[in-house]
Amino acid sequence: MDLAFPAMPRFRTKQEFVYRTLRGEIMLCSLEPGQRLVIDDLARRLEVSAIPVREALQLLQSEGLVQNIPHVGATVSPISRESVDEVFTVMEGLELVATRGAARLMTPEGATALGDVVAAMDEAAAAHRHEEWADLNTKFHLSISHLSAMPMLEEMTQRVLARWDRIRRYYFSGVLVHRIEQAQSEHRQLYAAMKDRSHQAMEDTVKKHNQGALIAYTEYLRTHPVE
Repeated sequence: MDLAFPAMPRFRTKQEFVYRTLRGEIMLCSLEPGQRLVIDDLARRLEVSAIPVREALQLLQSEGLVQNIPHVGATVSPISRESVDEVFTVMEGLELVATRGAARLMTPEGATALGDVVAAMDEAAAAHRHEEWADLNTKFHLSISHLSAMPMLEEMTQRVLARWDRIRRYYFSGVLVHRIEQAQSEHRQLYAAMKDRSHQAMEDTVKKHNQGALIAYTEYLRTHPVE
C-alpha cells in the first residue's frame, strides 16, 4: 500500500508564495522564535513588493506564528508553554480517533507499510540518526491518520504535526534526543496494539505517548525559561 502524500501545488499568487515560504522557514526554525520580520528586508530577499509580504504576515499572525510588538514590529512568535500544551493535548485527541479508525480498516498491505516505517525508525534510532528518526516519526503519525480514511482528521493531524515539528526542531538537543528510546518503544507498542485491534491498549499507549512528551517539554521549559 502506498502511503505517499501529494506534493505541494504551485503557488498561484505572490502572497501565497511569500506565505508558504515564511511559514516553512518558521516551522523549520530557520526563522527563530523572537526574530524580527522586517517587511522591506523580506521583500528584497524574496524579490517581491512589500504588499504580498505584509499580507502574508497578517495571515501568519492569524495563525499565531507571527506577533506584532509595539515599537518593534512583526516578530516570529515564541514557543510558549501554552502552545506546547495545546499541541500534545490536541494530538492525543486526534490519535485516539485515528488509531481506532486505522485499526478497523487496516489491510495486510497497510499493516506492512506501517511496519516498514516502524522498522526504519528502529534502525535510525539504533544508529543515532536522530534527524532521520524525527522525520520518520512524523511519517508514522501521518500514516496512521491516512489509514483511518478520514480526510478532515488527516488534515488536522498534518497541521498539528507541523506545529510539533517546529517545537522539536527548536528543542532538539534539549528534549527530543533524550526521548527517542522511550518514544520508539511506545511506537512499537502502538503498532502492535493496532494490528491486534486492541482498543484499550491503543488508548493507553496514545495517552502515555503524548502525555510523556508533554511532561518532557514542560519540564525543559520550566528549567530553561524563554527570555
